[in-house]
Amino acid sequence: MANNTFYNEILTDHNLHPFHKKPINDPNYMLEGINPSCGDDIVLQLKISDDGIIKDGGYVGDGCAISQASADMMLDLVIGRSKEDALHLCDLFMRMIKDPSSLSDNEMDELEEASSLQDIAHMPSRVKCAVLGWHTMEEIVTQNKGAAGSSVTLTPLG
Repeated sequence: MANNTFYNEILTDHNLHPFHKKPINDPNYMLEGINPSCGDDIVLQLKISDDGIIKDGGYVGDGCAISQASADMMLDLVIGRSKEDALHLCDLFMRMIKDPSSLSDNEMDELEEASSLQDIAHMPSRVKCAVLGWHTMEEIVTQNKGAAGSSVTLTPLG
């Protein structure tokens, strides 16, 4: 029950007060992520420096509470980190969503507030909602590698 309360508080906070739900100034990457099964739609913007550091990020769009909160938590984690660190966190998140028991306590701690979404693994219809922002970020960071069949399209800017 305590974990469910924690999940609800985090989810509610990121939906009522999303810090990153806004366009950013001068993004050099922008990517739309769509979940056709439920209509979640975000446009993720990132500013990545030449040395591979994610300097800023934001998103706009509409969707369920899980997709919006997950995108906001993801940006909390990856801004200020290298692309490699962001991909590592993405891997941890995806593994957690598939099987929370596959992560060690230390790996779960690396996900900070995003670890509150671990129970999504028991809600198959909500998994795509939780991973939308993460998949979108992964596509940007990997320059659209492996995007065959993906519902996201990379748009490099300027």
